[in-house]
Amino acid sequence: MLNLCPTQYIIPSSIDPLSEKNCPLPDHEIDNIYSEFGLDPQLPLITQVSRYDRFKDPVGVIEAYKLASKLTPMQLVLAGGGASDDPEGEAVLNEVKQASNGASNIHVLLLPADANRTINALQRASDIILQKSIREGFGLTVSEGMWKGKPVIGGDTGGIRLQVIDHYTGFLVRTPEGAALRTRYLLHRRDKLEEMGMRAKRFVRENFLITRHLREYLTLMLGLTNENVERITVGNV
Repeated sequence: MLNLCPTQYIIPSSIDPLSEKNCPLPDHEIDNIYSEFGLDPQLPLITQVSRYDRFKDPVGVIEAYKLASKLTPMQLVLAGGGASDDPEGEAVLNEVKQASNGASNIHVLLLPADANRTINALQRASDIILQKSIREGFGLTVSEGMWKGKPVIGGDTGGIRLQVIDHYTGFLVRTPEGAALRTRYLLHRRDKLEEMGMRAKRFVRENFLITRHLREYLTLMLGLTNENVERITVGNV
């Protein structure tokens, strides 16, 4: 009888811990980030790394920062670039610059595609990583931030839900007000921030490194050689 419900293997994305974007960095390289981009080493640093795309909600991130910084001094970095296939990228970047309104503690960085070590250093210098997307595929920047031992405040959507375990490796939020609330919570509870960051790194080590990816591909190959499997479809998240 034809099997109308074939077995599916869904293999989530993963990161390479030895790549320039994720490898350990010397302290001086991380410290240089402050002088390179005019950051204040005395202020907590909140960072979102993503292209300037409305689905990444960079304007919402600025709104969350403005709400949170009314009560808690901090600085925000939006680091990313445009995509060649995104005709709205420049318009979104202009909206972000307008929303920041020249505020001294909002840093809007337009980085080249190969600025992997710079992104690595920014994430390691940060206290909290944001990924406040309103739509998202998997969102590798979440795994990358968690791998650096940082809690992630992410949008409650798509593949972010696979990585951010709410109240455990970070927080899932839907609004700028929610992101602001969780940011203030973590900055005022350093023990929780550090504990959540440690759990985040462990969660990535166990679930989102290329070693797990290899294991699942080997499992797929085993399934393909199983004569009882009539049809297998493969999907990458």
